[in-house]
Amino acid sequence: MVTGGSGFVGKAVVKKLMTIEYIAVRASVRHSKDRIGLKNPEIVIAHLSRETSWLEALVDINVVIHTAARAHILKENSSVSLEEFRKINVDATINLAIQAAAAGVKRFIFLSSIKVNGESTQLGRPFMAEDVPRPQDPYGVSKYEAERALRKIAEQTGMELVIIRPPLVYGAGVKANFASMIQIIQQGLPLPFASVTANKRSLVALGNLVDLIVACISHPAAANQTFLVSDDEDISTAELLRRMGLALKRPAKLFYVPKLLLQFGAVLLNKLEVYQRLCGSLQVDITKTKDLLHWKPPLSVDEGLRRVIKGEL
Repeated sequence: MVTGGSGFVGKAVVKKLMTIEYIAVRASVRHSKDRIGLKNPEIVIAHLSRETSWLEALVDINVVIHTAARAHILKENSSVSLEEFRKINVDATINLAIQAAAAGVKRFIFLSSIKVNGESTQLGRPFMAEDVPRPQDPYGVSKYEAERALRKIAEQTGMELVIIRPPLVYGAGVKANFASMIQIIQQGLPLPFASVTANKRSLVALGNLVDLIVACISHPAAANQTFLVSDDEDISTAELLRRMGLALKRPAKLFYVPKLLLQFGAVLLNKLEVYQRLCGSLQVDITKTKDLLHWKPPLSVDEGLRRVIKGEL
């Protein structure tokens, strides 16, 4: 069963699983209208909450892939929003996991976030799966709290747990800053990021993330492990924009603005978090993922970008 079956990641997971003959797929969605675009999988309607009964949805389910969550929103950084994140990302997740274990689910795959590790890294010092978590915003805190609760449930029940922490995921249907940059390049508008060449950021193509999730369904070495995932190529913001231009077959028009001036503008506009995402570094080390699972990302950054433009998984 895939929760969040109509979401950005969940729908892609369902689509991939539907191509595998020996897997029967059940997709959990919030509303009947969310069936649109999901062909052939068994659909269950379930609103993710701490009171939801999953009894019928979990019948005959061996693996739960939990992608549903309250998504991160840039402007939300108050203690009030932390409680809102906890309702879905922690309490509702605990409720699902307890019922899954009671129903005999063998493995629970939890889509977490690199925000559990933190917001940024020093150049050349990537996050690793076993680092001490240092979440800094409500979304990251809620994901970390969910991870800790799930580990306790797994220890108490014997249900296997797999945690995956992706950085920024891009693919067909991506939104927010990534989609905005693609649109700006498509329109031929200039971008002031020619100076942002020294940072390094890890990204993960949607197809690569889905491939790892599928690998974790049955791989024996995945049990009770935490994995980081990326395209295994870290690039600067300027390089990313240039390669977006190549995928679009429309060169990115970058002009030079000193980073200090960009930062000053971000402060004036109260957009420091956006500045950090565009100009800072966030690298992840996926050596453990590759070695333990004998896995490597099937898509390069360039192929991932091409698929975004083409609308392909």
